[in-house]
Amino acid sequence: MSPDHAPPPAPGRRHYAWVVAAVTFLTMLVTAGAVGTPGVLIAPLQQEFGWDTADISAGFAIRLVLFGLLAPFSAALLNRFGPRRVASFALTLVAAGIFGSFFMTRLWHLLALWGVVVGFGTGLTAMVLGATVAQRWFAQRRGLVMGLLTASSATGQLVFMPLLAALTDSIGWRGALSLMLALLLVTALAVLALMRDRPSDIGLAPYGATAPVAAPPPPLGFGAMLASPLVTLRDAAKTRVFWLLFGTFFVCGASTNGLVQTHFIPLCGDFGIAPVAAAGVLAMIGLFDVAGTIGSGWLSDRYDSRWLLFWYYGLRGLSLIYLPFSDFSLYGLAVFAVFYGLDWVATVPPTVKLAADRFGERANIVFGWVFTGHQLGAAFAAYGAGFTRTAYDSYLPFFFLSGVLCLLAAAAIFGARPRPAPVAAVA
Repeated sequence: MSPDHAPPPAPGRRHYAWVVAAVTFLTMLVTAGAVGTPGVLIAPLQQEFGWDTADISAGFAIRLVLFGLLAPFSAALLNRFGPRRVASFALTLVAAGIFGSFFMTRLWHLLALWGVVVGFGTGLTAMVLGATVAQRWFAQRRGLVMGLLTASSATGQLVFMPLLAALTDSIGWRGALSLMLALLLVTALAVLALMRDRPSDIGLAPYGATAPVAAPPPPLGFGAMLASPLVTLRDAAKTRVFWLLFGTFFVCGASTNGLVQTHFIPLCGDFGIAPVAAAGVLAMIGLFDVAGTIGSGWLSDRYDSRWLLFWYYGLRGLSLIYLPFSDFSLYGLAVFAVFYGLDWVATVPPTVKLAADRFGERANIVFGWVFTGHQLGAAFAAYGAGFTRTAYDSYLPFFFLSGVLCLLAAAAIFGARPRPAPVAAVA
């Protein structure tokens, strides 16, 4: 039977929204693994090519900037072409960038392949993809689904790292990247086979809805599509809540993937901890992140998002301030992993909810711009921590600074006041 003429689910049958969510989960997991891969590449690239930490970090910072800047345009592309085509193209692009890096010999090759190509591809499958799928396919349990998809993105950046670190030690960094390349191609095939753009494509209503949503409006022309994120930014930038979400998400990026994901393994190396063991701590952070982020999605359906963000940023800040004063023992790193892991990206579901409450139908594009702030913060941390390591022979000052910024974000978030009226589901 053609998927375009599939019948509504029978009573007790699993809604196809969960299949789409599962494919989206896999897509975000694997592309996030590609985003996290540089954490195990810094030392091998230094050894093979003689590049210093600041130069390598600059290449990875470009990737994070593009990853964020493309988010609002990714939302427009998702609205125009649908998640299936955008996700499959993005996965293929990331795979091409990784494959090209097998043959790089100069620093500009790193900047072009990991900075531009991988940055562009991963930017198309950023958290905006999860927000779009959650909005289109779920009228109920949207916060929980967003928590699950966010957990996949954050966890993918961490759980692959012990395996990639072990493969790098045993067969080299090119062998480790071969595994990531294979996973990207398998995921692209899964997207082509199972992903559908809207519930109406297969004659269904969103999960939890009693009737199918209205047909979407005719797609914008290409020029109007590319302009729509800029128009949305112009309107959103007039509000205080946008800048509070943008600023706090800047701090979120500066305290997570730009800092810990990129520099935690070499930081531990400064204290005599082997890369595989340090990657194991990151995997532990990832496991606690799963619980923290899914729990955050459940809580964001029930409680004031501002209070949730206050606790998340506050606890993350205290964890980062604690780390420079720990002895980097197994016990000290385990304590850090638990408290930091629970808050790794627990900030995403309540931030998405605040954006949806305030900006309605344009929430996915607005969240794309907010996510741009996240990745600018990540790039700031990726380069800034590398600079302090090169200039002062230590990563620790930047870890302490990042913790202080988290405490400031925790205090600032109460300025974001969502609209009390509920917003209708978007087609």
